[in-house]
Amino acid sequence: MIYLDILLLSVALAMDCFTVSIVSGVIVRQRRWSVILRMSLLFGLFQALMPFLGWACIKHFAHYVEAYDHWIAFGLLAFLGIRMIKESFGPEEKQHFDPAQLRTQLVLAVATSIDALAVGISFACTGYTTFSQLAFPLWSIGIVSFLLGVMGYLLGIHFGCAIRKRLKPELLGGVILIFIGVKILLNHLFT
Repeated sequence: MIYLDILLLSVALAMDCFTVSIVSGVIVRQRRWSVILRMSLLFGLFQALMPFLGWACIKHFAHYVEAYDHWIAFGLLAFLGIRMIKESFGPEEKQHFDPAQLRTQLVLAVATSIDALAVGISFACTGYTTFSQLAFPLWSIGIVSFLLGVMGYLLGIHFGCAIRKRLKPELLGGVILIFIGVKILLNHLFT
């Protein structure tokens, strides 16, 4: 993947964090930097950790799937993208959680990073064979997730529910994931 692909992938993975941060900002309604920074750091950490775990698990078995790796990467990214798009059109449910609690923040960080586990598997299938090759994507995913977490929280505080009605972050993230999956597939089929 080129740098632009990695950046777009980072943004796509961070869309769930961004959405949860907006909701958290709407609930808390005040700038509590300890809450904002802790939540955003957890988002960045788990968003970067999960792709590493997915990559580490599959890299030992990559030689068994080399002939199909581009289809696996495409399938995973398309599945996640379609799921995100579908969720963007679903009914909005009220969240009953306290974003200021560490336990709640940990659960949210894990829940929003599950998709990143599958992306780590796709990294192993698209030629990332060493940790040094994976370092930049992991840093990018973590930093973008942290920054969008902070931004979403602050936007949620300032603009409240109006943002959620006008912007569908899951839709944008889903489209980006599908685009990257198609690009990987076409790149492998025609080279």
